[in-house]
Amino acid sequence: MWRQRRSLSQLDLACRAEVSARHVSFLETGRSQPSREMLLHLAEELEIPLRERNGLLVAAGYAPVYSEKSLEDPALRAAREAVNLVLTGHVPYPALAVDRYWTLLAANRAVGALLTGVSPELLQPPLNVLRLSLHPSGLAPRIANLEQWRHHVLTRLHRQVELTGDATLAALLEELRGYGGEGGTAYPLGLAGGHEYTGVVVPMRLQTPQGLLSFFSTVTVFGTAVDITLAELAIESFFPADPATGEALRRIAAEGTHTDS
Repeated sequence: MWRQRRSLSQLDLACRAEVSARHVSFLETGRSQPSREMLLHLAEELEIPLRERNGLLVAAGYAPVYSEKSLEDPALRAAREAVNLVLTGHVPYPALAVDRYWTLLAANRAVGALLTGVSPELLQPPLNVLRLSLHPSGLAPRIANLEQWRHHVLTRLHRQVELTGDATLAALLEELRGYGGEGGTAYPLGLAGGHEYTGVVVPMRLQTPQGLLSFFSTVTVFGTAVDITLAELAIESFFPADPATGEALRRIAAEGTHTDS
C-alpha cells in the first residue's frame, strides 16, 4: 500500500513518521491494525492526496474525515473569489484554474487570445487543458517544441497517476500518449528549438498570429486545504519567457481593452 504512493523504504518512512520500522512493517503486512490517527499521520508523510486518504480510512474501517463540496457551495465563496482575483490580476499574461482531472474551471481573458485555430469541439465543456494542449486539432500543431512539451506534460501526468492510482487519470494518460511521437517515449530535453534546458523550467513555445511566443508556468495550490475540492484545485500561471513575448502579450491585452470599450 505505501510503496504504491512513494518510493520510500520502511526505514525512511519510519524515521520521517517517528515510529519504529517494525511497526511500519506490521502495518504494511496487515499484522497490526493502524489507528485512524496513525493512518492520517503516515498519509501526511507520504503526501497522499486527500481523496485517497479518505479511501484509506474507509478501507481500514474508519469514517472519511475530508469533505468534498462543490466549488459553487457558499462555504467556498472566499476560495472562488481568491481564484478569480489571481486570474484577473495575472492579465496580460494567461492563467487558468483546473481540477484534479485537468478540467478547466476558470481562465482569464488572456488565454482566449492563444486559442486561434483550435477545433471548436475541444473547446466545449468539459474542456480538458491537457487534451487541448496535445491533441492534433488543438494547440499541438502550433507548439514549436512539441516533443519537449509533450514529454513534460506526460511526465507530469504520469507522476500524478502514480501518486493517486486514479483510473480516470490513467485513461487520460493513455489517450495523450496515443496522439503522436513514439507512444510516450521520454524524449531528451534540449532537442527542440536549439535551446538547452535543465528540466527545472520547461518552456512552451507557441506559434501565434503575433509571432512565436515563449512561456514558462508556475502552479499555485491551496496548501492548507482540508476540503477535497480545494485541495485538488490548481492555478497555472503562464509568464513570458523572453521580452518579445511580454511585449506581445501586453499589446494583445491593450488591443482587447480597446475592442471591449
